[in-house]
Amino acid sequence: MVRYVYAFTEGGRDMADLLGGKGANLAEMTRMGLPVPPGFTVTTEACRAFLTTGSEPEGLIREISGHLTALEQAAGRRLGQPDDPLLLSVRSGARFSMPGMMETILDIGLNDESVLGLAKSSGDERFAWDSYRRLLQMFGSTVMGVDGALFENAMARLKEARGAVDDLGLNAMDLSGLVEAYKGLIRHETGEYFPQSPAEQLRRAVLAVFESWDGERARIYRRREHISDDLGTAVNVQTMVFGNLGPDSGSGVAFTRDPATGHRGLYGDYLPNAQGEDVVAGIRNTVGLEQLRHLNPEAYVQLRDHMGLLETHYRDLCDIEFTIERGRLWMLQTRVGKRTAEAAFTIAAGLIDEELITPDEGLARVGGEGLARLMFPRFDTDAVGPALAHGIPASPGAAVGAVVFDSAEAVRRAATGEKVILVRQETTPDDLPGMVAAQAVLTSRGGKTSHAAVVARGMGKVCVCGAEDISVDPQKRRFSVGDTTVEEGTVISVDGSEGAVHPGAAPLVDSAVMRYFETGEGSAGVVDAVARAMHHADRVRRLGVRANADTPQDAARARRFGAEGIGLCRTEHMFLGDRRQLVEAMILARTDAERERALDALLPLQRQDFAGILEAMDGLPVTIRLLDPPLHEFLPDRTELAVRIAAAEAHGLPVGAHDAELLDAVNRMHEENPMLGLRGVRLGLVAPGLVAMQVRAIAEAVAERRRAGGDPRAEIMVPLIDTVEELRLVRQEVEQVLAEVSKATGVPVECPVGTMIELPRAALTAGRIAEEAAFFSFGTNDLTQTTWGFSRDDVEAAFFSAYLDKGIFKVSPFETIDRDGVGRLVGIAVAEGRAARPDLKIGVCGEHGGDPESVHFFHAAGLDYVSCSPFRVPVARLEAGRAALPEAEAGDSR
Repeated sequence: MVRYVYAFTEGGRDMADLLGGKGANLAEMTRMGLPVPPGFTVTTEACRAFLTTGSEPEGLIREISGHLTALEQAAGRRLGQPDDPLLLSVRSGARFSMPGMMETILDIGLNDESVLGLAKSSGDERFAWDSYRRLLQMFGSTVMGVDGALFENAMARLKEARGAVDDLGLNAMDLSGLVEAYKGLIRHETGEYFPQSPAEQLRRAVLAVFESWDGERARIYRRREHISDDLGTAVNVQTMVFGNLGPDSGSGVAFTRDPATGHRGLYGDYLPNAQGEDVVAGIRNTVGLEQLRHLNPEAYVQLRDHMGLLETHYRDLCDIEFTIERGRLWMLQTRVGKRTAEAAFTIAAGLIDEELITPDEGLARVGGEGLARLMFPRFDTDAVGPALAHGIPASPGAAVGAVVFDSAEAVRRAATGEKVILVRQETTPDDLPGMVAAQAVLTSRGGKTSHAAVVARGMGKVCVCGAEDISVDPQKRRFSVGDTTVEEGTVISVDGSEGAVHPGAAPLVDSAVMRYFETGEGSAGVVDAVARAMHHADRVRRLGVRANADTPQDAARARRFGAEGIGLCRTEHMFLGDRRQLVEAMILARTDAERERALDALLPLQRQDFAGILEAMDGLPVTIRLLDPPLHEFLPDRTELAVRIAAAEAHGLPVGAHDAELLDAVNRMHEENPMLGLRGVRLGLVAPGLVAMQVRAIAEAVAERRRAGGDPRAEIMVPLIDTVEELRLVRQEVEQVLAEVSKATGVPVECPVGTMIELPRAALTAGRIAEEAAFFSFGTNDLTQTTWGFSRDDVEAAFFSAYLDKGIFKVSPFETIDRDGVGRLVGIAVAEGRAARPDLKIGVCGEHGGDPESVHFFHAAGLDYVSCSPFRVPVARLEAGRAALPEAEAGDSR
């Protein structure tokens, strides 16, 4: 018999898969002896069973009833008891934190009768009616499907009528009337009455939390965070404690370190006379935890001690929710807190210094995506004028965009390529699509623990919260600061590091982390933390990291960033610009002599390019790919040429001989699908002299560098191989040219010859190809296109967004390696290639080489190196180190 319910006293943090993160941590805190309101957890298995069948699993309600009876016996009160009711909270709790994405229902057990008992037992009539209206609002919207805006509008009308700034300005009679209004709304909108049975409230609330796993905002968040749709959520049922019982009560959220910077200390928000949802919703501005020290010194000291205990126990930044009920502290939740990239590196370094974690564990807790964010530019604070407004720096970074005031508009504009800033009084979970689409989030309310702050930090979005000087008017689609009005569409700059908002597009400068990689300068703060993580990653990684670079300048930058060579030098980039005319001459050549003259003119230019790159990478391997794209790419556009000639003829003007010749060549070379046509090795085999010219340029550059005392290590890579015979023929030509140059210069020139594996047939026949190849390099961009049957330039805009929405893709296969398809071909090629040639060197040179998740795959597949763009080299180095950690250390760092 499957068991679906566990008391908090029965679990622990090692049961997160079953109990969800929140339930497992509530159980852990209970075992630690912290003051946790009693409760129980309905497992993720129950959720998955419900979502599969559409009905509650057999025996679930019986188990819940049994645990409820135990709670009632321990409390000496019954759920919904008329004279002194036991009330419950029902909260979601998935395996991975999804703040605000699923549902919560508080005050389960209140009805028309028990609200009077609560008023009497608490001695506070206003509190009782406030709790009942909260239940109606949450239950009505979450369980019964009433539009939440209807409840908010009714509250807003009442506050306006009473002249109240916030809900604290409403008295018991006001709230009693609001309860009746809410019940009328529910009846009108759903056709049914709010259920008065506490047991029915509990049952429907649990099932509603299950259903919220498949809600739109939860699905969007999981896609964004790459969380599996199959996990399901647990449900935590807990005895209510109340922060809205007067000035000696309140609720708060606290962090054991600053989640924005990683600095040590107690950080967080506290809201007197409020329940927890008031804090994270940002509907009233909070006070800092230091204020709690004065409001309730005893509770403050207890909270500080509990936080220290939890950080030591979890050995990480802890995010804690708490409530103070008439002076008594209750711990409602803890979890390993979400943090910015800056905080992640700083916290890891700090915990290593404090000997709470090992360097391996510290490396496992940072990641390449975070490092990339730290390399983004920042605003030049010396060059910007006075700020338009200031708020709380909730998530650092620099963002420029047009102001929008709702999620739908943010999504619409972003879809057209416009960069936007989402401005709200406060965000709610329904704003998630807009937060994903926006460059930054700016709110006039809330603090570092508000919904906007927590979600933005988790997504790496720039965020400034609690900018109180800003008055947001979403109806008129504008905000104002003093006498300044900012209309929708106006460009502003949001500085998440300083908490500042500037008009217009503020100038940018490189980040301190980028300067460190460029110059080696900087040793303080996050730069030091990054440097330490990089040093440890380089010490433990097995994978080499090279760069894709086509110029001496790119090669030099890549070397400064830590590249150990060039994994892809694309020679076609050397044929552009002023040299295009020489390529045209080669293509238009009618005789061997004309073709040789064009190639002879290209030879010294290519030799110069190769010499510069080999000098920049002296002593390190430089893998040079022979010409890959079809030759028509070096000619003018076919349609433009035809239109130009037709226009000339229509006006009776003479048609230039050169244009006519070009059009004839373009027509001769036209292909319906040129990326699957005459390119790569095929072009080298049918265009006389092309391979020889390029190899001669490489060989002469090597000889020149050796005569100058250098240590050039050129490797020649043949693209688009389908069969071993193609490689054998090209290799013979390469070796003949190398021998000729060696003889002519008197300098021995030996360059390993290898191939790109970028076609499925090459991967499937890798054993035979390895007989002629000194190395393999996977061109995963083309391998992905040819495996999936995608033309990347055509399909990404056409239907990838729909595939992501429908769950066909978890992530674009061009962004992260498709392990099941393309990855399997890689595995076959590695195994068969090494079986034929045990010393075969294998790398990857597609942009997957700089993608964090893909780097882990390539490590596991046994590759020798990854190669990526110069700016992604530090990311690849870091992830290669993380990939080499023991599995226990390098687990999910979300």
